[in-house]
Amino acid sequence: MASVGPYGVRPGHALITMVEPHPGHEYSYNRWYEDDHYIAGAMAMPWIYAGRRWVATRELQLLRYPAESAVAAPVTTGCYLSTYWITEGRYDEHMKWTVGINRRLNRDGRVHHGRTHVFTAFQDHAATVYRDGAAGPRDHHALDHPYAGLVLEVVDAAGPERRDALLAWLRTRHLPERLRGSAAAMVTVFRPTPLPGDRMTYVKQVEGVDTRLTLLWFLEEDPREDWERRYTGLCDAVAATGLGRVELVAPFIPTIPGTDRYVDRLREEPAAS
Repeated sequence: MASVGPYGVRPGHALITMVEPHPGHEYSYNRWYEDDHYIAGAMAMPWIYAGRRWVATRELQLLRYPAESAVAAPVTTGCYLSTYWITEGRYDEHMKWTVGINRRLNRDGRVHHGRTHVFTAFQDHAATVYRDGAAGPRDHHALDHPYAGLVLEVVDAAGPERRDALLAWLRTRHLPERLRGSAAAMVTVFRPTPLPGDRMTYVKQVEGVDTRLTLLWFLEEDPREDWERRYTGLCDAVAATGLGRVELVAPFIPTIPGTDRYVDRLREEPAAS
């Protein structure tokens, strides 16, 4: 593998996975994922070269919209988000490896079954839009740079024939306008690809392969700082074009590796007595 084939630095592909730990399994899931699966099930694999985990506390979950989402039902589902960059041109090789290693992990009892995959997809890079042009970190730095927050946005085109036009509008008009003067340094845009037929049975097949776009907004401040002004209204902006519909806007903050920070803030706050 090392002597032939692409070995550039661009994030040609990504694994984006939003997961909901089952009630009562929040701590065990977090420790399993950080202590074992993040490494053995992702970062140790060939051609994954960067990764980062994000968390949505209950306060952040309640900022999500639209209420009726084709991605998450209810829309608050999915406490944790993991994002990984895969070297451009190495998708097929990586997929063969990941299917094999996950079969082995499952056979060896190293898979945590107290969780539900809400939105898990391998995706192809479609565009990156920067706030500051040539200045600042590039997209291949995004998962290593200490960004303070991330917004996951999922948009469905009105049909397969409209996705290219939707992407062009996002790339040339909408995102440059939204980024200007904001705390978001860049937005990466991806197209989901179908999961292989021999995937693990607990991961559902990807929906919207022909119509969906996944946007990752990388923020230099906590998303709550300017949420109302900067990140609400995205549904209306897309709908006004007639090109598609926003199915999810969800803010996250980075986890603190090696800790259980925020695990106690994933669920409803207890009622005051």
